Amino acid sequence: MKSEITLAALLLVGTQSLCRAAAEPPPADKAPAKSAGKVDDLFADPVVAKGKGVEVKRSQVEEAITGLRSNFAARGQALSPEDLQNAQPEVLARLIQVQLLLAIATEADKAEAQQSTSNRIDAIKSKYGSEENLDRQLKSVGTTQQELRDKMMQQATAQATLERELKLGATEEEIKKFYDDNPAKFEEPEMVRASHILIGTRDPETNKDLPDDKKAAKRKLAEDLLKRARAGEDFAKLAKQYSDDPGSKDKGGEYQFPRGQMAPEFEAAAFSLKTNEVSDIVTTQYGYHIIKLSEKIPAKKVELAKVVPELKDYLTQQQLQKRQLDVKEFMNKLEKQAAVKILDDRYKPKDTSAGSANALPSPDKQTDQK
Repeated sequence: MKSEITLAALLLVGTQSLCRAAAEPPPADKAPAKSAGKVDDLFADPVVAKGKGVEVKRSQVEEAITGLRSNFAARGQALSPEDLQNAQPEVLARLIQVQLLLAIATEADKAEAQQSTSNRIDAIKSKYGSEENLDRQLKSVGTTQQELRDKMMQQATAQATLERELKLGATEEEIKKFYDDNPAKFEEPEMVRASHILIGTRDPETNKDLPDDKKAAKRKLAEDLLKRARAGEDFAKLAKQYSDDPGSKDKGGEYQFPRGQMAPEFEAAAFSLKTNEVSDIVTTQYGYHIIKLSEKIPAKKVELAKVVPELKDYLTQQQLQKRQLDVKEFMNKLEKQAAVKILDDRYKPKDTSAGSANALPSPDKQTDQK
């Protein structure tokens, strides 16, 4: 089945080039003289769209397309060469739109974007548990924290500018009404805050079970650690030193979770413990766990104050979707004022009657949600 390229996915690819590293051509003695022109073409980075205050290079589009492919791959989806080729005009349109909006952004727009970006970066760091884990994840997709922050800042500034220009944005009354009318959406189930030490019984490289003799040694280590934990040693320090769970060891092994997220054996043990009680050794497919319960958190309704930013974003996006024609007209107006020209035919939209400007969706907010 052909993959659908949504507007939200397109904006995930980024707003401007994140990496501007110039490609170095091969040494002259290794390139045949008659192909020098082709080599120059290969490493050239021509401008593919230009206007007043707008300049987009081919490398920026290609990097954005690479980001698009990575985002789909992260969700277990693949884009065909045809999909990627068809996406090029739309990706270029997004890059143009962001530059146009950044050019008319006010200091207030930038301040709003700065706060939004900081909140989102903090949420992402919390999700990954440590700077190291986040850096590892970003490296796997070829970026860094600073590049991520810059990308988010550009997107958030463009978004704030568009919302201001079109007078979008949910009021306090609209936010409270949605909250009151949809109580089920804000129910937070019973959760526990617990720490664990995992002594893994799988080979980290092959993900296969260790042989019985090595499992026995792992079991012995777990039993020794259990004695030390029950004798009063600092559980967090033991987790940081011995746990094989990279997602929690830097936090002293701590997780906060509701039912239905962990391995059944782990979950049953965690929810059955009393506060500050240490479990027996719990065996799962991952290995031997020692669990300490820190807190039981009763089910409750999330307070309105805690969800106001998310609700504002959600309701604003609904407004944006209802005003697609207004957005398209506004963006087309900016393009005409800037006299934007697409200089490479491969990036020109096939349906020129529709115009290149569509609704600019909010930055990839749903990617931060757990």
